[in-house]
Amino acid sequence: MDHLIPVFGMISGMVVTGIVIFGFIRLMHSPVGVALGRRLQGRAGELDDEVRGDVAWLREQVEEVQRQLSETQERLDFTERLLSQSKQVGQLSGER
Repeated sequence: MDHLIPVFGMISGMVVTGIVIFGFIRLMHSPVGVALGRRLQGRAGELDDEVRGDVAWLREQVEEVQRQLSETQERLDFTERLLSQSKQVGQLSGER
C-alpha cells in the first residue's frame, strides 16, 4: 500500500499540470490573451480594419455635426441682429 502513495501523488501532479496548461491555452486564445500577445509583440496600439473604418466614420460624423452647429450659430447670430434692429427701429419711430 505504501508504494501506491507516490503513484497517486505523481498522477495528481500530472492532472494539475494538465489543468494548468489547458487553462493557459484557453487564456491565450481569449481576447485577453490576444491583447497580451499584441502588447508583447509591440503592436498593442494597432487597430484592425473594422475598428479603423468605424473610427473614420465617426470622425466624419463629428465633422458634419460641427459644420451643422457652426451653421446654426451663424443663423442664430443673424436672427438676433434682425431682432435687435427691429427693436431699435420701433424705438426710433416711437412704437412700443
